[in-house]
Amino acid sequence: MVQRKSSSKKPFPSRWRFAPLKGSFMASAILGFLISVYWVYPQSINYGITFMLIFAVMFIASLISMTKAPVAGV
Repeated sequence: MVQRKSSSKKPFPSRWRFAPLKGSFMASAILGFLISVYWVYPQSINYGITFMLIFAVMFIASLISMTKAPVAGV
């Protein structure tokens, strides 16, 4: 039996590709973090910390996108 290589498989990219994110993504990360600190955290410590962590990761992703993503044509 002869095994043939499938040409439909694409190789993995050798470098990370950063996606350009909108400014509203950063704004929602900041707003969500502040709401988590002042409203969710006093009600439930576990949910407050979880939401703060998620929104902090979103904010870091938006900063990386701002510095590393390719600029779209204006």
